[in-house]
Amino acid sequence: MRFLLDAEQRDFARSLDGLLCSCDTPAAIRSWAAGDHGPGRTAWARLGEAGVFALAVPEKYDGLGPLPLELVLAFEALGRHALPGPLVETVAAAALLERLGDDRIASEGLPGIASGSSVVSLCLTALGPYALDADAADTVFVVNGDTLRVAAGPGPVQPSADPGRRLSRPLDGTVLARGPAVAAAVGHAADVAALATAAQALGVGRTLLARTVEYVTQRTQFGVAIGSFQAVKHRLADTLLALEFAEPLVHGAALALAAGDEGAGRDIAAAKVTAGEAVYGAARTALQLHGAVGYTDELDLSLWIRKARPLRDAWGTPADCRARVMAV
Repeated sequence: MRFLLDAEQRDFARSLDGLLCSCDTPAAIRSWAAGDHGPGRTAWARLGEAGVFALAVPEKYDGLGPLPLELVLAFEALGRHALPGPLVETVAAAALLERLGDDRIASEGLPGIASGSSVVSLCLTALGPYALDADAADTVFVVNGDTLRVAAGPGPVQPSADPGRRLSRPLDGTVLARGPAVAAAVGHAADVAALATAAQALGVGRTLLARTVEYVTQRTQFGVAIGSFQAVKHRLADTLLALEFAEPLVHGAALALAAGDEGAGRDIAAAKVTAGEAVYGAARTALQLHGAVGYTDELDLSLWIRKARPLRDAWGTPADCRARVMAV
């Protein structure tokens, strides 16, 4: 598939980068990890004003979409800047509510998501018992089999490898819907979540690579920059190739989802596993080439490094994605 972004899409991505650059996301992540959601919620509101969440919501419910490709571009930017919060879960919840076929439920939930005024988390118990950042969410949806509930509360927060990802077991709550419609909508929501996570991983990997290249051109050993060493060049080249290979798969999967292709799920799984492995490789490269400083919490880049493995495994582990790609 040959694909180029148009001028409007490139401008949209640049505008998001500019917006997020002004948000001081490392400070927002550290506040988020400490339970202070204020800086993250402020950035979230600005994203809502920019129309990021509206990309996942149909026009009928005050949205702009669904526009999977533009959503992917947005999540690449969110990954580059490592903004905390249940970003993926909110757009996945939007996809779930839209596919339920219940206008009352959609009308109650989707406009708030589109505007950015509602932060939502989503837990699919088939993938695990935890909801991401449920303590910061206004609403937590839980799907168990063919039953959709609104959780009564977030439950105790669990530790996570990524300080910007706070996990908890949501408490049982009110049944919102049940039946085949829920089961059908869940599959679509999981695909949207996997695609957004792949895009986010791609963005994280880009920042890891860019910061590492900058570092190795400044760090010297034996009187020369370590970036001039052949082994370092090869490691960085391998990281770049992995990210470059993943990007068209992520964009192609977004196009397949937008077109309603029957094989869109497999395309998304291929994009997810490829982007996940690419960001994990980028994190290992960044950690190795930064040396001992890469292990320190004080280094802002550690916030990106610690996102890599959770993103690789969230919304579809590599093994699960490969199995889906290979399924007949």
